[in-house]
Amino acid sequence: MSVVAEGDRVVSREEVVELADAVAPYGGIASGMGSTMYGAQVVVEAATSDEAVELAVAVVQRAAATAGLPVWPIGRVETIGEDDDLDEAP
Repeated sequence: MSVVAEGDRVVSREEVVELADAVAPYGGIASGMGSTMYGAQVVVEAATSDEAVELAVAVVQRAAATAGLPVWPIGRVETIGEDDDLDEAP
């Protein structure tokens, strides 16, 4: 899952590093340094896509709070299921 929150100030390198540390237990990576957004890709297990979105958003929002980032509105969420074949070109 990829979750992106959009806000009203520039995110620092240190904040992204803290966010990366906070999402690491979920196989996560973080982004957003120097922009007015932050995002994270995390791995969650869920029965449905809707449940996965709910879980991933909660994980990223908790991680953002742990990193000292504001909990901004979610601007984008992308899901990738384990059945999706990432190696095939469209």
